[in-house]
This record gives sequence, structure tokens and C-alpha cells, in this order.
Amino acid sequence: MSMSVNDCATIRDGFPRPFPDTPSNVLQQFQMKGKVVVITGAADGLGYAVAESMAEAGANVALWYNSNDVAIEKAKALADQHSIKTSAYKVDVSDSTQVSETVTRVVQDFGKIDVFVANAGMAISKPILEQTLDEYRKQMSVNVDGIVYCAKYAGEVFAKQGHGNLIITSSMSGHVVNVPVDQPVYNATKAYVTHFGKSLAREWREFARVNIVSPGFFDTKMGAGPDCLQEAYRMSSLGRQGHVKEIKGLYLYLASDASTYMTGSDVIIDGGYVLP
Repeated sequence: MSMSVNDCATIRDGFPRPFPDTPSNVLQQFQMKGKVVVITGAADGLGYAVAESMAEAGANVALWYNSNDVAIEKAKALADQHSIKTSAYKVDVSDSTQVSETVTRVVQDFGKIDVFVANAGMAISKPILEQTLDEYRKQMSVNVDGIVYCAKYAGEVFAKQGHGNLIITSSMSGHVVNVPVDQPVYNATKAYVTHFGKSLAREWREFARVNIVSPGFFDTKMGAGPDCLQEAYRMSSLGRQGHVKEIKGLYLYLASDASTYMTGSDVIIDGGYVLP
């Protein structure tokens, strides 16, 4: 039954909640000194750009990678360059036990987790009639199961701490059926994690914020392939792919105290691809 105007005007205990005790100076709001940030899929591409942005703002960073062990040297380089604490962890996010155990290790090593960036993902861009069920399951295991496992175990840490911040990397492909390559499974996985993140924002409202980033085509291994590169240029209002440096500020905003009034949001950063 819908509430009446009088019902809606009833004073509720505990409301309004207080404003956060954060800096008023906007540049200070973006500072991450003393915070601990975990990034999955952090060896290269968007994930490493996010790791750079957090390190540049003073955060201590845990880089998770699956097969690209260059993350180990990159973690050391970030530590040396920015005088922060870093560590690299080899984790298959599609394995719930590995995720759970590595979350525990990060807390042991760093003492807490302030921000968890669930960024790892993969794509097998084929029409469903050409895609094998094993290929379907692989995408689901990384793009969906991996996000769920990371959210579950990081969320347990957030609830225990009484604070936390989850950022999920989704895709513009969760909003539109991008062309000309058919990839219904990949698109569906991204639609799932976008709505999952929004749902978590409400579920975790007492102790954590949750937001989603939906990138378009960036000039990385996960960017536009040869079959769709020219169409990506045409569809984008800016006529190009994004450079990874252009996404660093968005993740930093969501991770920092600059965005304390933001939760449950899905931010599309795609050069205007979804506009037509």
C-alpha cells in the first residue's frame, strides 16, 4: 500500500544522519594517504591505471593478478616511486577459496581494506550459436562469479570494520548491444554485475558505499578489436578510443572522500558511444 503524505512526514529516529567528517578542501578530499586499496586485474590495462591513480594519491595498494606476473615488478615500482606500501597477489577470482584466502592475507598484510576495486574481467566475443558452453561458463566464472566472490568476502571485511567502499568495473556493454560484433554472453555478464552493484549499495547502506564504472572502448587488450575498431570510432562522439590516463580520475573520485554522497551509481565513461 502506498504511504500517505502524513505517513511520509512522520519523524524517524536516527534521521537525518550526520554529514561525514571529511575535508572541505576539494584537493584534500582526493587524498588517499593511509588508505588501503585492492585492485583485481591490476597487471595492465585499466586495472593498472587504477593502481597508478591510487598510488599517486598516496594509498597503499594491493595488486591482484591471475597470470601476468609483471604485476610483481609493477607493485615494487609503485612503492619506490610513491613511498607507499604495495604487494602483488596471484589470484584466480573465479575460485572462491582463492578469493577468500587472499582477502584474509591482504588484511593480515595491510591491517584493513578501505577500497576494493573489482575490476578483473574477460571477453570471448562470439555469437551464442558459435560459442561453446565452456566459453560461456568461462565468462560467467570470471565476470560474474568473480565479482560476486570479491564482493562477498570484501563485504565481510567492510561489515566488520564498519566502513568500506566497493567499486565494480562493468561496461557500456551492460547498457547497449554494441556493434558490429555479436557478444550476447559478455553483454549479459556486465548487465548482471551492474545491477548486482546497485543492489549491494542498498544492502550495505549501513557500512559501505558501492558504485559501478561502465567503460567504453579504451586502447588496451580489452579494447576494440580489429573487426569493430572503425565502428568504435564512428559510434563514439569523440571519434576515438579512450586512453587509460583518462579513467584514472574517475576511479580516484569514487574511491576518495570526494564522493561520500555517492552510492549505487553507474558511471558510463565511453566517449559518447551509447548516445546514438
